[in-house]
Amino acid sequence: MAKPVSIEVWNPNGKYRVVSTKPMPGTRWINLLVQQDCRVEICTEKKTILSVEDIIALIGDKCDGVIGQLTEDWGEKLFSALSKAGGKAFSNMAVGYNNVDINAANKYGVAVGNTPGVLTETTAELAASLSLSAARRIVEADEFMRAGLYDGWLPHLFVGNLLKGQTVGVIGAGRIGSAYARMMVEGFKMNLIYFDLYQATRLEKFVTAYAEFLKANGEQPVTWKRASTMDEVLQEADLISLHPILDKTTYHLVNKERLAKMKKEAILINCSRGPVVDEVALVEHLRQNPMFRVGLDVFEDEPYMKPGLAELKNAIVVPHIASASKWTREGMATLAALNVLGKIKGYPVWFDGNRVEQFLDENAPPPAASPSIVNAKALGLPVSKL
Repeated sequence: MAKPVSIEVWNPNGKYRVVSTKPMPGTRWINLLVQQDCRVEICTEKKTILSVEDIIALIGDKCDGVIGQLTEDWGEKLFSALSKAGGKAFSNMAVGYNNVDINAANKYGVAVGNTPGVLTETTAELAASLSLSAARRIVEADEFMRAGLYDGWLPHLFVGNLLKGQTVGVIGAGRIGSAYARMMVEGFKMNLIYFDLYQATRLEKFVTAYAEFLKANGEQPVTWKRASTMDEVLQEADLISLHPILDKTTYHLVNKERLAKMKKEAILINCSRGPVVDEVALVEHLRQNPMFRVGLDVFEDEPYMKPGLAELKNAIVVPHIASASKWTREGMATLAALNVLGKIKGYPVWFDGNRVEQFLDENAPPPAASPSIVNAKALGLPVSKL
């Protein structure tokens, strides 16, 4: 059995044993656990992704809760091991929990936490960054300069796309999709077309109000439209950002046929989930359409890319860093720790996992609640009335 050799321990005489499978940003999350009599063990093993065997060794014979990562396979084996060790709490340091078998967690009575409510603006900002980088060919130009190839200004050198007056398309206008849309509409005066199963009323009101502001100041007003189909967005938008959830209905949502519907010089951004895009089809489309550009933060088979993607100049690829701002990552660590602590202490579940500001206020103690437990209803956990 593999066993991590490097462990950092805080408050060794603590009553409750909480394990973190990775070092996490900041120290507030550690302090909050220690203040509630927890012994905190942090695995510092130099492995990017821990195996199931590694984590079982970490759990050991007695463990009250675990803070884990999206890259880990939390299924029958791990929940069984955690339950045998007396543990009743696990939290991903992530919003998503595609790596977690919720049915197995329910079987062993383990509460599963996640960390929504703290990634919205940060993720939207990265999507906007990729949009600009792709539109203005910034990565290509940077590599060109570093290679010493620049010998003077030329009229056609790295000509890209102007965003102002173009149409931004958003697939999935939830919190992150709407935040991204607002950035692109207000920041670059882009028109909006979006597709979502539910009407994004607040987003529509925002764009309408901004259009009125522009018109009152003698400028061309922006417009918005809710598309009746996703294909309508793909056909009309110049820049498209994907923000759906990942389930059976959204797997390979963007495939060969749908890529063919997009404009030849369109830009596609994905900061949602890798399998939403058929990556093999995308590589072929990028090869055949050199003016089509893409910005990817997530990949179908992370941490790997499909063959050929890395060599394409019209693809910008970054390693799943949408949430990688200091404030957000420290907030995620805090929320994950408080999810585990709340279950250990018998606290209720917070009434709304997307309204977590009170947990993030460093100048006040957090509420006595678990910020977000995804299987709270299945386990019959009480909900806070605060």
